Amino acid sequence: MTALLIRDSRDDDIPAITAIYGHWVTHGLASFELEPPDAAEMARRRTAVLAAGYPHMVAERDGRIVGYTYASAYRPRPAYRFAVENSVYVAPGATRGGTGATLLDSLIAACTAKGFRLMIAVIGDSANYASVGLHERAGFARAGLLPAVGWKHGRWVDSILMTRPLGEGATTPPHG
Repeated sequence: MTALLIRDSRDDDIPAITAIYGHWVTHGLASFELEPPDAAEMARRRTAVLAAGYPHMVAERDGRIVGYTYASAYRPRPAYRFAVENSVYVAPGATRGGTGATLLDSLIAACTAKGFRLMIAVIGDSANYASVGLHERAGFARAGLLPAVGWKHGRWVDSILMTRPLGEGATTPPHG
């Protein structure tokens, strides 16, 4: 197996990104979407993320996309402009091999370099131990629980909120 390459996503990555996300929408609780979006919608979302100045990256191994990550606005009001929400998705069959950790570390570095001060993880399903553990290992702390906030796959699903300071965090005023 060759080394994992983390790089900025490209237009031609959309089919793989769509397949990865579609799997987790259909079979998991990390996303609260009920129907997997098509490639055109995933391309539109990627374009919006990039146009807003956020990173959107993929993990590639042996020429195959095995995961992707991106940051987006936590909320649209201007006071939130230094906070980002993260998303990390790893292809089925590529989990538990460090791909998620490498993607998340790369996203943290990219967001820190862009001057963001707080990263927020909104983790679907309080039993999503893999995602909670991934974020804890990357320095996130639990910030809250939204109990039974979603209904998916025939059951109520919680969301866990986790946060991680970026750069100087809240110790100094931001620039801009």
